[in-house]
Amino acid sequence: MKFLKGLALSLLSLLLFLSLSILGLVFMLNNTILNPDFVVSEVNSLDITSLAKDALSQQIPQEMESMSDVINDTLTDLEPWIKDQLDTAIHSSYDYLKRESQSLSLVISLEPMKEKLRDNLWQAFLESPPELAGIPPAELEQHFNEFYQQFSQQIPSTFEFNESMISPEIMTQIQQARQYIGYLQLGYKALIGFILLLILLIVLIHHQVRGATRGIGTIFLTYGAIEYGGILAAKHLAATQLPQLEILPTALQTWVPQFLNNLLAPLEMFSLGVLIGGVVLLIVSFVYKPRQPSI
Repeated sequence: MKFLKGLALSLLSLLLFLSLSILGLVFMLNNTILNPDFVVSEVNSLDITSLAKDALSQQIPQEMESMSDVINDTLTDLEPWIKDQLDTAIHSSYDYLKRESQSLSLVISLEPMKEKLRDNLWQAFLESPPELAGIPPAELEQHFNEFYQQFSQQIPSTFEFNESMISPEIMTQIQQARQYIGYLQLGYKALIGFILLLILLIVLIHHQVRGATRGIGTIFLTYGAIEYGGILAAKHLAATQLPQLEILPTALQTWVPQFLNNLLAPLEMFSLGVLIGGVVLLIVSFVYKPRQPSI
């Protein structure tokens, strides 16, 4: 009988440890990668303007290098607008991935960008060629309007994105992602229920407070200590090694370690909470005095 009891407790303890490990990872994903607010926050902390300038500087032909300053100024002015549009795009995408929306569609007006670009081009137009100094303002503005009209025709008034613009292969992968996310959300709730069931079974098998709290506390303390120590090591490694990678753009060298810290923060909080819970349960197992049977 004692052998069967020990075997059952060993099996339940192993299942509880593994379940806590999985729950911690799912808890982290739900609060980070699968949370649009987290993604928006991380995007907002990124120096989008510098990244866009670096990318555009490699795309602008040599004969149009004079336009680079105008484009850089426009990107700087539009940074709040760009972040607002990214916020909208991210939440719209997550609504679709989480089945809160049945269609993937996004429409963004580019008129604010075109207006800001026109203002910066006009300023550059006034400051650039010295031969324009003697031209009357009305005629100068007419020349500029003709130039800008030809230039702006290459920029649409709105940016539209929907499912029809995605290849069937990519759309299939997106549909699979929607299913996996749905399974993950369902599994998250089921896993919490399974852990509570395992704890209840351990308590019933021990049938005494000291044994149950000591057994569960040991599992909690072991998982919490291992997970929390691993996270601290990973954060230290990221902080010391990632900034030294020259393959990362300058704007990402400081952002990536901070992103990893924020990504691991929910798991760190979860593991620390489990660790503290384990310590409390172990203390209870040592200080608890069973009730003495009455004579």
